[in-house]
Amino acid sequence: MSSARLAVTVVLGALVATVVACATQLSTMSQVPTTGALPLKLAPRPTASAITPADLMTRLYIFADDSMMGRQVGTEYNLKGTAYIEREVRRLGLVPAGTDGYFQNLPLYVYSTDSATSMRVAGQALAPGTDYLVYTQREGRIPLDGTPVVHGGSAADSATWISGDAAAGKLVVLTVPSTSTPIRVFSGSSRYGRAAALVIVSLDRLNPNVQRFVSRRTALTADDAPPAGPPSVFVSPRVATLLFSAAVDGVAPGTAGKPLEGTLVLHQAQAPGRNVVAVIRGSDPVLRNEYVAIGAHNDHIGFNNSPVDHDSIRVFNMVARVQGADSPRPATLTAEQRTRIRTMTDSLHALHGARRDSINNGADDDGSGSMTVLEIAEALAAAPVKPKRSVIFVWHTGEEAGLWGAQHFTDHPTVPRESIVAQLNMDMVGRGAATDVTGELMTGGLARGGPGYVQLIGSRRLSTELGDLMEDVNRTNRLGLAFDYSQDANGHPQNIYCRSDHYEYARYGIPVVFVTTGGHSDYHQVTDEPQYIDYGRMAQVATLVHDAAVRVANLDHRIVVDKPKPDPKGRCVQ
Repeated sequence: MSSARLAVTVVLGALVATVVACATQLSTMSQVPTTGALPLKLAPRPTASAITPADLMTRLYIFADDSMMGRQVGTEYNLKGTAYIEREVRRLGLVPAGTDGYFQNLPLYVYSTDSATSMRVAGQALAPGTDYLVYTQREGRIPLDGTPVVHGGSAADSATWISGDAAAGKLVVLTVPSTSTPIRVFSGSSRYGRAAALVIVSLDRLNPNVQRFVSRRTALTADDAPPAGPPSVFVSPRVATLLFSAAVDGVAPGTAGKPLEGTLVLHQAQAPGRNVVAVIRGSDPVLRNEYVAIGAHNDHIGFNNSPVDHDSIRVFNMVARVQGADSPRPATLTAEQRTRIRTMTDSLHALHGARRDSINNGADDDGSGSMTVLEIAEALAAAPVKPKRSVIFVWHTGEEAGLWGAQHFTDHPTVPRESIVAQLNMDMVGRGAATDVTGELMTGGLARGGPGYVQLIGSRRLSTELGDLMEDVNRTNRLGLAFDYSQDANGHPQNIYCRSDHYEYARYGIPVVFVTTGGHSDYHQVTDEPQYIDYGRMAQVATLVHDAAVRVANLDHRIVVDKPKPDPKGRCVQ
């Protein structure tokens, strides 16, 4: 699930960038271990047409293996993950529906800073990575010599901002108070759009993963994307002190600083990223020209260069950060928490030794959704009688970066957009145990999983009929799922409705259902691995979405849209 629609990000210039956020034992399949922990590795077995926990387990251990290196969009590892999906849909005989066979390539570019970049203050050379990092979405050479420097105010307080005229053509220095996240939404971007560059004083507070993102940024270039705004330079407090000959927090907005000297040399290059799109043709000669869409996202957040102790970080999050990246990191721990963490970690180490880990495998997010879509595709491909309407499967890329793949597919659909009658989206469908904190409650407190636990998001936001159909399928087919609608409440602070691919369809008035088992302590952590997935729950979700898709595909009418449609270019509001 993307943190992009909720995460604290920086809008630098006119762009918005996203920065970055126990196995349930199975007893229904003889091929799946029924005692002890699930294995770290699993030898793959042939899959069958029936939806089973064993099939899902085989697929997910392949797709979320360490060799995929976290499948981050813009990297060769995302291509490796999508290549696996493509091989499978080709083997199953699905019809290719991309723009390049089964693939739909996205217009992605990576922006980086050339080693020829140099910066100086009062003759002192600044060191890249230590003193500054450049963040941009443009290429070319930008000379700094002679460009005036001015304190623009606090990024967190618009009352301190200088005017757009005062910022025009200057290097505008912005502070970020210690009470704010260093990478945050800077809503003054339009005001400072005519600045030569923004200088953000927070480099010392960016962790290594975020620094890596800042120094090498991948971005989707949409058709209607505004021109790239001014570049931004993250600098250390030491540099800010050099600029103003004093600690910058004590400097008044509008104060002129010493000039920055040197040249920014910026590069742009094509970056890899692709959706996988495949179709099962409907059986009705007329209705086959309409489509039920089933989707998930194929990317995750990659890996880092700072390995951690796997068991230690997992226990820490279970005790003190129960929603993983969706929970703030506690400033301090209680004595009781420290004892629990130490005792539990020592016990795990005694069982299997310590393991250093740096790969965000994304087993639940969203390996679980992607492999569930593949399992549904195999079941429908083998069905002797196909649904009346066609079913289009889309494995979107770049969800973690800002719903890029779903945005691109719905802006540039490979079938007529108006022919898509509904979209069923899955993201994180492999957890939901009673021990998992699955979200927050509007009334306060935390939501938790349980037997058959599944969240439905957006199921009645455009179509009452679609929401009712989901309930009826669960009841009539005796699937045993317990639907939780608490995270779909209007104004919910976690904004889940806006954080996964379904919204890119909903913005065009296509009825959607987002199916998820919710959050947990391994969310966006290196501990999101196949060994901690509930494959029985995945199979339940797969059956629900399969049966619902078939029901929608066989209706004698299109799903009725009886709610107002959003502005497709507007901001998502839950």
